[in-house]
Amino acid sequence: MLSKSQIKLIKSLAQKKYRAQHGLFTVEGVKGITEFINSSFKLQHIYTTEAVFNIAESELSIISGTHLNRISQLKNPNTAVGVFEIPISKPIDTSQLIVALDDVRDPGNLGTIIRLCDWFGIKDLVCSKATVDCYNSKVVQATMGSLTRVNVSYVDLDTFLSESNSEIFGTFMDGENIYKANLPENGIVVMGNEANGISKPIENLVSKRLAIPRFGNLKATESLNVATATSVCLSEFKRATI
Repeated sequence: MLSKSQIKLIKSLAQKKYRAQHGLFTVEGVKGITEFINSSFKLQHIYTTEAVFNIAESELSIISGTHLNRISQLKNPNTAVGVFEIPISKPIDTSQLIVALDDVRDPGNLGTIIRLCDWFGIKDLVCSKATVDCYNSKVVQATMGSLTRVNVSYVDLDTFLSESNSEIFGTFMDGENIYKANLPENGIVVMGNEANGISKPIENLVSKRLAIPRFGNLKATESLNVATATSVCLSEFKRATI
């Protein structure tokens, strides 16, 4: 059985302020939870309708489907909810290619970008403080475990870029064609907000403007989704190293 206090705590983790207060976040589904168990993340407890995890009994509670529905943040709960501790962010390795996000607000976009970083071997993702929390449950679900392999840091992006010695790249409609650009192995690739792109203060810090050209006959599409644009950019930066 789950106590009222346990239910209240787990449900409160849907909100950023309570995740910060308790230092905890949730992961849902057997596959996602298993990824986190097998990583450096510290497990607090798992609540599951099926005994499918090989962990200590003290860290596991078998609950009913009714209770799972009460603590899940999904419309269709998936077998288990795991509660993990939010780790302290690791130092940023500025010697390699880094992705920086300027106020990306959509959880699905952030989750997909974290997966892309994992796929393309980007170890550090740097986010402005207004970027959506990476421990938001929708972000965690969208990463499909990649959050365990990418170091996500929240910083004052203006200060971080100002103090960096790395070349800073940004995507703009009037930039150099990314397919023709000479791209280095390291640097910082800045991706902007879904509605407004890269903000003016951050734009002023960009040392090289890049553009993903449109190939349609009408060229009527105003912009690419930020996660899609990130995929194109990372593919081109990595292709240049082959």
